[in-house]
Amino acid sequence: MMVNFEKQAARMGTDIRYGLATKVDFSVRPFKVEIDEEKWIEADSVIISTGASAKWLGLESEQRLNGFGVSACAVCDGFFFRGKEVAIVGAGDTAAEEALYLSKLCTTVHMVVRRDQMRASKVMQDRVLNAPNIKVYWNSVTDEILGANKVEAVRLLNTATQEKTEIPVSGFFVAIGHEPNSGIFKEFIDMDETGYIQTIPGTSKTNVEGVFAAGDVQDKNYRQAVTAAGSGCMAALDAERYLTAKGLA
Repeated sequence: MMVNFEKQAARMGTDIRYGLATKVDFSVRPFKVEIDEEKWIEADSVIISTGASAKWLGLESEQRLNGFGVSACAVCDGFFFRGKEVAIVGAGDTAAEEALYLSKLCTTVHMVVRRDQMRASKVMQDRVLNAPNIKVYWNSVTDEILGANKVEAVRLLNTATQEKTEIPVSGFFVAIGHEPNSGIFKEFIDMDETGYIQTIPGTSKTNVEGVFAAGDVQDKNYRQAVTAAGSGCMAALDAERYLTAKGLA
C-alpha cells in the first residue's frame, strides 16, 4: 500500500528524496532542514510527520520475535490472536485499555505489572480487575520471551519472591508507552511535557507560522494509521492555504 502511495505522489509531481532529518532552523525564512548531518534544504513551509516510537523492554527476544507474536499495538494486531492466550506488559491507562480490548478476543490475558499497583486511573483499574479473563501478575517483570520462530511462552520474574514462572502464550504485547520523534524541533516548536507537538485545536498549525504537524508526533490519544492519514490531509491543506495566502504557491 505504501508503495502505491509513493507512486501516486510521484505521479502528482512530488519531489521525493531520501534521508534522515537531523537538524532544523525555523528562525529564518525560508526554513532550513539538515539531511543526514551534511546537506541543508530550504522550504517555505514544513509539515512535521515524524511519528512516535514505541518504548520497548530491551530484551533480545523481544526484537527477534517482533512481528512474530511480539507487538506494541493490541488494536493493530490483537485480531490475529483471537481465541488464544496472550500476555501484555504495562500498568497505565493505555495498557489497561489494550488489555480490555484483548480480553474481548482472547481466552486469557496475562497482564504483567512491575509494582504492586497500577498507574492507570481507578475506573480503568476496576474494569481490568473485574474482567474474568484478565489475570494480573503484580511485582513482576518479563525475564524472557520464549520461542524460536514465534512466541510460545513468556517467563516472568516476581521481584518480591524472585520466583520465575513460565506461561504459555501465543502473543506478547508491550504497552509501556510511546516516545514522539520530536527531539530536533524542541528549540522552535511548542510541545507538552512528554514531547508531543502542540497544535492549535482543529488545525495542524504549530506556534511557528508556516510549520505544521500531523500524525503520531502530535497525537498521543489515537495513534492509528487512519487518524494519522487524516491529520496528514489537514496539514497538506493548511500548508497549501498558507503558501497561497503568502503568494508562495
